[in-house]
Amino acid sequence: MIVPEILISISDELFKYGANAFLVGGSVRDFLLDLPVKDYDIEVFGLKNLQLLEDILLKYGEVRLVGKSFGVLKFFYEGGEFDFSFPRREKKVAAGHCGFEVAIDPFMKFKEAAKRRDFTINAMGYEIKSGRFEDPFFGKRDLQERVLRHIDDKTFIEDPLRVYRGVQFCARFDFMMDPGTKRLCKEMAKRGELLELPKERVFEEIKKLLLKSKKVSVGFKLLKELEALGYFFILEKFDSNKWRRLLHRVDFAATLRSGDEKKDLVLMFCAVCMDMSLKESKEFIENLTAQSSLLNKVTIYLSTIKEEVDLFKREDLKYEIRKLSLKVNIEDFCDICKLFYFDDEERREFYCNKLLKNAEKLGVSKKPPTPLILGRDLIDSGFKASPKFKEILAKIYDLQLRDEIRTKEEALNLIKKEEYL
Repeated sequence: MIVPEILISISDELFKYGANAFLVGGSVRDFLLDLPVKDYDIEVFGLKNLQLLEDILLKYGEVRLVGKSFGVLKFFYEGGEFDFSFPRREKKVAAGHCGFEVAIDPFMKFKEAAKRRDFTINAMGYEIKSGRFEDPFFGKRDLQERVLRHIDDKTFIEDPLRVYRGVQFCARFDFMMDPGTKRLCKEMAKRGELLELPKERVFEEIKKLLLKSKKVSVGFKLLKELEALGYFFILEKFDSNKWRRLLHRVDFAATLRSGDEKKDLVLMFCAVCMDMSLKESKEFIENLTAQSSLLNKVTIYLSTIKEEVDLFKREDLKYEIRKLSLKVNIEDFCDICKLFYFDDEERREFYCNKLLKNAEKLGVSKKPPTPLILGRDLIDSGFKASPKFKEILAKIYDLQLRDEIRTKEEALNLIKKEEYL
């Protein structure tokens, strides 16, 4: 396994104190799946206390304590970020995701420490010093068989978020969920435990489903099979036709993702909400996140697509496209148009490509036309500041959009001629 040089150096230093550093969790899983490894989590065994770990890390970079009770340190080095932690036991003692009693034990065996994790594929480790893999629950076998399997019946049900984690893992990696795991997920859903989760935690898992899955529909099908759509109550009301369109549309939307997370998230939520009313879309998003920017953009795009669906039937296309650029980024909006016509390639290519080409020709594909004049131009031309400025500038801008005036001089002369002021 390829390990960053800084982690090798820290591992060698820890070894002098009789401690071993293991890469754990997603980094090992992704390496074995031949995927890019982006996040490195390191679990340190055999070091007597957290302070000593902090002192060692400070020799190499910046350290921030983020979870003393959980034995977690964030380490920063040359723009990289790494999580270092001690092995620990977790015991459910109260409701909610904070209701865990945590006991740090640096001298635990790897298998005992890994037992607290959710799925076998996330319970593997790689000892940096020796280059040896630890796989106490046969996660590598499950990777090869493409099966998502939980580790322990008792500990798995202690955190109902694992239902959503399981769904997004199956969709991202094209895995089948083990029947036993599926049974536990269904039981948690039936008991209503998913509805008690904070929406921010659910949103993070749904975001991974929408942004990282090639076949997003796999996740939605699994949510329905697990009877876990309670958090998405509007989807529960979809008839068979709407449900079918949703599954096809989200998979099509996945092919349009650009890699820009904010932009792609808007795109994917538009795909999910396309067959909802604007009120339902608002409720759906607000039930998942407090991100007002996401809500506003999705609402604007969806309301605009419904208003502008007959755009090309109008006569003054230049004017309409320039007006459209005031409301939306047309380049991004064209992708939303493609979602609207996802099942009609001929119309999709004709309308969406025609819109984009016309917008590019007019220079408004990314932003609206710059106004020919502003309030300061009126003052510079000798006009006295007036409450009427706003109304006059709006009229002039509309004429500019219609191509009836094309220069600042024409605009100022018209204002003087019409005696607006």
